[in-house]
Amino acid sequence: MSDTAPEIMWAGQYITAKREGRWEYVSRSRGIRAAVIIAVDEDPEHGPCLILVDQYRVPLGKRCLELPAGLVGDHDDVAGEQACSAAIRELEEETGYRADRMVDLGDFYSSPGMVSESFSLFRAEGLIRIHDGGGVEGEDIIVHRVPLSGLAGYVADRRSEGMAMDVKLLVALGAGMIAG
Repeated sequence: MSDTAPEIMWAGQYITAKREGRWEYVSRSRGIRAAVIIAVDEDPEHGPCLILVDQYRVPLGKRCLELPAGLVGDHDDVAGEQACSAAIRELEEETGYRADRMVDLGDFYSSPGMVSESFSLFRAEGLIRIHDGGGVEGEDIIVHRVPLSGLAGYVADRRSEGMAMDVKLLVALGAGMIAG
């Protein structure tokens, strides 16, 4: 551990590049965090379905298949919000599903050698579809309902088509957090 405060090399509205000793890394600005949601909806014909989203990601230059997620307290109208509240809000905005409750599955770090960003993982329960989803203006989010029984094949098919995969999909593919 370093005894010195990190040097801010560059700061933007959402990210900050820092140097601490020989390490260079990126953090979220203003202490912003993320909330990620595992949402499973019951389909009478196909059984349990995982709700996924895809959207174009500028750093990747292509669309990316992801668990629904969003930033916590990233705008003035939601400053100071709790991660659970952000998870409920983001799930509804992105997917059109409203959750009755969110189960906190803990905090995780996506790429700790390069970014200090963490996210809180939630499992949504008591889902009700209230609209089509798609995110807020300019997000162009596509919602996917994927039967759990075919999830691995669905992900493999999207990868073979050239779609990027968010690493957090590994949680849905194998950690057993979906069923509770």
